[in-house]
Amino acid sequence: MKEEVYDSLRKKLEEQFTWPQVYMFKFIIPSDNKKLAMVEALFGSEAILVNRQSKNNKFISITAKEMMLSPTEIIEIYKKAEKIEGIISL
Repeated sequence: MKEEVYDSLRKKLEEQFTWPQVYMFKFIIPSDNKKLAMVEALFGSEAILVNRQSKNNKFISITAKEMMLSPTEIIEIYKKAEKIEGIISL
């Protein structure tokens, strides 16, 4: 994601939610245990993580719910996530 996208996301989050707030992240990654561990490491121990394998076992979808203190925290996670090769943020 580029900075313009992050700025737009920040504005929407500030307008639509009150903080702190539980936020749901969704990612799709290639089936790879190392990449799965990297995504899981983005979140704290209190986060609720659900993983689902695709029918053909080529991809893993990850849903994470975690208490976020501000839109800035959310954007920081997306910035870290985009460094993981092959990840798709939904």
